[in-house]
Amino acid sequence: MALRINTKVPYGNACDVAVHEGRDMTVVEFVADPHGGPETLWFCFRMVRDSPATEKPTPVKLVLKNTPTMLGGGSYDDEKPQHIRPVIRYGDREWDRLGPEEVERHPDGRVDVAWTIPEPTPTMEVAVCYPYGPPDVEAMVNETSGVWRTDTIGASQGGRPLIRLSNAYGKSGSERPGLYLVARQHSGETSGSWTLDGALREFASAGDRAPLVWCVPLSNIDGVEGGDYGKDNFPYDLNRAWGKPAMRHETLVIKQDLNQWKARCQPAMVIDFHSPGLCEAEGFYCLAAGLKKGSPRYKAIKPSVDLFAQALQELYVASRKPSLNPYPTRWITPNLSSYSWDDLQIPGVTLECPYALAGSTVLTREKYQEAGRRLAAALVKHLAS
Repeated sequence: MALRINTKVPYGNACDVAVHEGRDMTVVEFVADPHGGPETLWFCFRMVRDSPATEKPTPVKLVLKNTPTMLGGGSYDDEKPQHIRPVIRYGDREWDRLGPEEVERHPDGRVDVAWTIPEPTPTMEVAVCYPYGPPDVEAMVNETSGVWRTDTIGASQGGRPLIRLSNAYGKSGSERPGLYLVARQHSGETSGSWTLDGALREFASAGDRAPLVWCVPLSNIDGVEGGDYGKDNFPYDLNRAWGKPAMRHETLVIKQDLNQWKARCQPAMVIDFHSPGLCEAEGFYCLAAGLKKGSPRYKAIKPSVDLFAQALQELYVASRKPSLNPYPTRWITPNLSSYSWDDLQIPGVTLECPYALAGSTVLTREKYQEAGRRLAAALVKHLAS
């Protein structure tokens, strides 16, 4: 029976799918679906084959087409699109990385990348990076001994609950240092979620030594559930909707929550967890709004950025300086980082977490969590001093 491709799975995304059955190989071609947005990157789908138990499985070749049309997917002039390493799950096993890709260049200049699965199972799932959604947040909460309180602070534009986690509510006039953490403003950036997951576990283990932490782990919950990439999606990218007034309802909700948090602690920093371009593999790095070397903002944020670099060590891009995001955004409105600086007068930083590689290190879920734990441990020590 033919191999079937199913995108109606959690966080499903793929389009222009074609399956070519051969005697010695089955080829599956696909493209990441932009879901109405101008940028594409996220994909996630299931492959199912109903075959007799005695039949030897035919190797499967996955072909991701037109990679230069993806954000950070390489260009037509590159030797090859570097470092694209999706994840795969065989049946009920754990997710794992696929190996390095094969590059296929067409006579007209188009570029595809491919991976061969020599021993496929009847059911397999593939995604650009380890999926992360509401069940993973719930698992983290359940595994941290009840430290994290879960509250609904409002609704998404699609009518879904917008969840905030906190290790305490704080109180007016408190001297306890505070952190506000956000992830998934771009809904496909799951590497940021796994890093945040590790950080929250470390903050939980720190107990009363931890700062007051409020966190919105799935800020673009509609995009997460819908399998969107979420970068620059119309009518407004969530991370470009922080102007006056807010251009997304989720942003309005988080703004109000930020002000509640600010009044209940000594606010130290707002950290926004993101992922960079698909092929970026130098390591983790920080971005912040409107920084010029030697400026008051630069001096204010540099100790924290240095702290991140020291904590992450070999996983961090030591040569990358905190700077304006080089991404040519389609919006002129503020993002969360600039809103933190300009309106809240609190340092705001974006942490970029690569999709697959940090130098020679292959990033597994455990490596992302380790990175988050290192960051949290460093922040606990720094804010307690």
